[in-house]
Amino acid sequence: MSVIPVPDTAPLDLAVTSLRDGMDAWAGTGTAERIALLERLLPRIADGAPAMVADAARAKGYEATSASAAEDWVAAPWALAQTVSAYLHVLRRLSDGLDPVPARAVRERDGRTVVDVFPATGTDRLLLSGFTAQVWTLPGTTREEVLAKAAGAYRGRPGTPGVALVLGAGNVAAITPLDILHKLYLDNQVVIAKMNPVNSYLRPHFEAVFAEFVDRGWVRFVDGGAAEGAYLTSHDGVDTIHVTGSERTHDAIVWGTDEQAARRRRDDTPLNGKPFTSELGGVSPCIVTPGPWSDADLRFQAEHIVTSKMNNSGHNCVASQILVVPRDWDGTERLLDEIRGVLRRLPSRPDYYPGAAGRLRAVVDAHPGAEVLAGKANGVLVPDITGADDPMLTDEVFASALGVVRMEGKDPAEFLRRATDFANETLPGTLGATLLVHPRTERAHRGAVNAAIADLRYGTLGVNCWSAFGFLLGYTPWGAFPGHTRRDIGSGIGFVHNAFMLEDVEKTVLRAPFAPSPRGLFAGSPSLSPRPPYFVTNRTGRTTMRRLTGFTAEPKLSKLPGILLSALRG
Repeated sequence: MSVIPVPDTAPLDLAVTSLRDGMDAWAGTGTAERIALLERLLPRIADGAPAMVADAARAKGYEATSASAAEDWVAAPWALAQTVSAYLHVLRRLSDGLDPVPARAVRERDGRTVVDVFPATGTDRLLLSGFTAQVWTLPGTTREEVLAKAAGAYRGRPGTPGVALVLGAGNVAAITPLDILHKLYLDNQVVIAKMNPVNSYLRPHFEAVFAEFVDRGWVRFVDGGAAEGAYLTSHDGVDTIHVTGSERTHDAIVWGTDEQAARRRRDDTPLNGKPFTSELGGVSPCIVTPGPWSDADLRFQAEHIVTSKMNNSGHNCVASQILVVPRDWDGTERLLDEIRGVLRRLPSRPDYYPGAAGRLRAVVDAHPGAEVLAGKANGVLVPDITGADDPMLTDEVFASALGVVRMEGKDPAEFLRRATDFANETLPGTLGATLLVHPRTERAHRGAVNAAIADLRYGTLGVNCWSAFGFLLGYTPWGAFPGHTRRDIGSGIGFVHNAFMLEDVEKTVLRAPFAPSPRGLFAGSPSLSPRPPYFVTNRTGRTTMRRLTGFTAEPKLSKLPGILLSALRG
């Protein structure tokens, strides 16, 4: 058994002590000053964005000028600026004496209460034309309850002051700062954030962005590995914990790793009983509904599927791992051929996350028919998974391997029932899923599509939209489908982001155009949106996202033409 070294605890103790000294001051900071703090934070995001992206690209094995760096603009400065802007939108409503959620956005539908959270502004409608997001609340929640409970922290029900420990994720740069913002602005707690060793190079960038919060004793960043994390989770001065990582990390903290861990879990007597929220990933499906897909539809959705797998080299908690396709649909093999073509055309890049190479080798070794399509070490396609105990169905690969499961179904309705049951009952995890369906198929089988959307048990479901997009918007709660417990943690407990500060959340349903403009008009999903800039195939994605980040941090109409021109060339 490996021995975890004893850390130097003095700087950790000092950080916790300084936060405890400052937590009441943060709790007493009024809405107007909280708004001003975010307004002053936005320019620091923009100013530091190029250096942050350059460091992230370098760490992942390519240049900041590479097309691959588009993902670093998306998942670091833009995601952060977008979420800050979402918080500002809601806090300004509160400051102006308005309800946080417009009454017209909350409605009852088919016995459920849903909240239209995106688009929230006119700019949203222009820049992300055709993209929408609804938050579904738990069954039995009324419209009146949703409106009354929203933003309770700013309407007479402030969270309990305290010190929150955020254990940072090593894969996506924006995760740690977004978790910090959530703890500060929704839970009313100051934050000690332990950087993950994989991306600890981001610490100076985050300290610059949160400079005012650091100066006032409301945020502290520390480095370290398992030893430092273990020390902080059990620290008397830490009140709550939020972790993004794996089920193993959660269980080690809550139940321990000694010979008594199984007994503690069985008896529900945790070693660490502090309030604990988490986002822990799983095996995410992408479900392809049969329909009248044209050759152009097949090409576009192949790019979409490959993006959902190859973004960040597959090191995403909602990277599509299992592609569920109709066995007898004439589009299945054509779609797989298009996917193979996209993978072959991608530039080779390393699977940089620790252990990824070994996990990919294990996938290839376990599947004689596996195809390596994007370089010597990544872009693995397993074209026909049949065994119920196949490791692709039971374990998160967290690397660039995509498995294919062919599902029976004489028509779209039967296929969707089977695919929904498979995703819910076979695949571990409830964080995110993607459902692809042609608009004409949805119109012809509306009841079946609506049933699938309602029945899929995922915290974020993307309809013609990779579920990861919900992570970026700020308005959309991000977390696992409710129902997990500390004894069976699954994909985690609780939601973060959630700028409208909604309670009783069940899931978010995202929608995007099935086809880009102008072709979407003929496919039945009209919008102004071209190929999304986050697609791995987008030719101008890096430029578009750089310009969009600048606009989000400092909205000026003069910046819009440059964004739109770049986006149209993608």
